[in-house]
Amino acid sequence: MPSHQDTTHRDAPAREERSYAIDGRTVSVRPLEPGLYPVATPIGNLADISLRALEVLAGADLIACEDTRVSRVLLDRYGIHRPLVAYHEHNAARERPRLTAAMTLGKAVALISDAGTPLISDPGYKLVEATLEEGHKVVPIPGPSAILTAIVASGLPTDCFLFGGFLPSRQTARRQRLAEFAQLGATLVFYESPHRAAETLADMADVLGADRPGALARELTKRFEEVRRGPLKDLAEGAQATPPRGEIVLLAGPYVPGEASEDDLDALLIDALSQMPMGKAAAEIAKVTGRPRKEVYARAQTLKALVPTDAPEEDEAP
Repeated sequence: MPSHQDTTHRDAPAREERSYAIDGRTVSVRPLEPGLYPVATPIGNLADISLRALEVLAGADLIACEDTRVSRVLLDRYGIHRPLVAYHEHNAARERPRLTAAMTLGKAVALISDAGTPLISDPGYKLVEATLEEGHKVVPIPGPSAILTAIVASGLPTDCFLFGGFLPSRQTARRQRLAEFAQLGATLVFYESPHRAAETLADMADVLGADRPGALARELTKRFEEVRRGPLKDLAEGAQATPPRGEIVLLAGPYVPGEASEDDLDALLIDALSQMPMGKAAAEIAKVTGRPRKEVYARAQTLKALVPTDAPEEDEAP
């Protein structure tokens, strides 16, 4: 495996200072060392770009981006004119070797997504992996993130959180995934498309608890920014009545052990019964809800008929 020192380009051409324009001023930047620079870019408001991010973008030999048309808007705003190459999930396998080869030749490559921090729900992590395997440096340039912005605005606990990415589009798989997160003592954060927001919130209310606090954040930092807060059931009903538009982040507060309502108990049991025998399901849900196992098992017997026929066979009663 080549080391970074092996490719620090004794034969690389001389590198000149470059400049960009900001607020009518021309700012000079020094050339960057060879390597990969993942740069966080605004999620809506172009003014949220950092000075360091601008310096790196202006100093890079090449900028890899999801969509050159989207990135050009940001770069033109600040007078940055560097070569762009598209790097996204459909061409990543082809472009990765070319980008690492550019680094080997002494180039500094900046990596940006359409919005926010690279590697979050995009193929950038594979490029980072390949860059490190080739012995080149990776220098992250922090900045805007829809995840952190949504958590801060949600009013939910911020000391511990889990980012679940995009939930499955099919309801059965989505509810199963939510059930895996149901007992976590952490704020849950998901990306979602606007046309599925209402049904996903309804599943979150059924699986996580109708009264669990949550939030729907949309169009963060943009003109029509909105954060809806309240119990998951109310958020689901609101999204059904007034469908949200734009970029969506859904959040649910952390699990708090305690007595579950009858509706919450039934929803948890149905999900558990679809994945495990009755005795095990009763034991798991009794632990989650704090109810006596025999009481939960009796309710499971009543609900068994609602579970798909291919669910695991029931075992002995406790």
